[in-house]
Amino acid sequence: MAHYRASDSKREHFRRYLEKTGVVDSLTSVFVSLYEQQEKPANALEFVKEHLGAVGLASADTENLLQEVSDLRQRCAHLEEENKDLKERLHQYEAASEDGGAAN
Repeated sequence: MAHYRASDSKREHFRRYLEKTGVVDSLTSVFVSLYEQQEKPANALEFVKEHLGAVGLASADTENLLQEVSDLRQRCAHLEEENKDLKERLHQYEAASEDGGAAN
C-alpha cells in the first residue's frame, strides 16, 4: 500500500511540474486544434509535432530571430552605402588616370 501512495505522490508531483511549465496548456491547445479540424489529418502525430513546434518558436526564438533580421538589414544597408562610396571613388580614380594618360 505504501508503494501505491509513493507512486501516486510522484505522479502528482510530475503532473504539477507539467502544469507549471506550460506543457499541459500547450498539449491541450494542440489537441483542441486537432479536434476542431473539419478534415482530420492523415497523420495526427505529424499534426501534433508541427503545432507543438510552432508553439515553442513563439517566444524567445522568434524574438532572437527578429533581432537578428533587424541587425542583418542594418548591416546590409551599411555595406550597400560603403559599396556605393567605393564605386564612386573608383570612378574618380579611373577618370583621373584617363585624364593623366591622355595628357602624356
